[in-house]
Amino acid sequence: MTPRSPGPSPGRYDIDSGEARLIEIAPGEWCLTVGGVQSSFVVLGDPSRLEFEYMDWMGKIIAASFPSGRPLHVLHLGAAGCSMARYVEHVRPGSRQLAIEIDAALARLVREWFDIPRSPLVKIRVGDAFEQLAAARDDRFDLIIRDVFVGDSTPEVLTGDDFFAHAARVLRPGGLLLTNIADRPPLTAAKAELRRMAGRFAHPAAVAEPAQLRGRRYGNLLGVAGHEPLHTDDFARDLRSGAAPARVLTGASWDKFVR
Repeated sequence: MTPRSPGPSPGRYDIDSGEARLIEIAPGEWCLTVGGVQSSFVVLGDPSRLEFEYMDWMGKIIAASFPSGRPLHVLHLGAAGCSMARYVEHVRPGSRQLAIEIDAALARLVREWFDIPRSPLVKIRVGDAFEQLAAARDDRFDLIIRDVFVGDSTPEVLTGDDFFAHAARVLRPGGLLLTNIADRPPLTAAKAELRRMAGRFAHPAAVAEPAQLRGRRYGNLLGVAGHEPLHTDDFARDLRSGAAPARVLTGASWDKFVR
């Protein structure tokens, strides 16, 4: 018989990169912070709950971009609590997912704490996100999600041209790249990153709250890209009507924003 996981317990935990904190928000609802920054929100028994706004946007984009229920081959660059991996397996059973996490201690703990599907459904590999992407074979993944942070910013190696070149190579035709970008007004770094993304993908888009696009506060934007036209009409409608309404920038609105 497989030993039962000990399950989550609130507290502070030493990990390879410093300290993680696990906070019980409500029964079965857990917030994981790494280095003092919120990293994951997990609702045990309900992988469909995506409490972070940008993750909810990702879920809507994925739903609109691939046929309903179709299993996907997914690469997660940055694992933490595996919220998106849990979600993908819930809505698309049988997906094969590889989550890259640089912190071995954190990877071990989240396996103990949370109801993450076992390998080969969700494999957590300890390693450097850029190195693992660069080593992947061509046309391997339907979906790449980059959600890697050190503190409140993404390492430069995962925002540069080499990163997007490898992502473009590894992504299958019809596939989708989603990048979580955090920036402050006037969003100079985010705009530069989006321009680099567009240099490698024929069909780029950006997603953010209107206040964030106007440069009024720190927050998250999404980069969205593919080799083929995106289903922007479908997911733009869903994003406008969500709990945290967001705009989708393409074409002229994209050009105006990133210039």
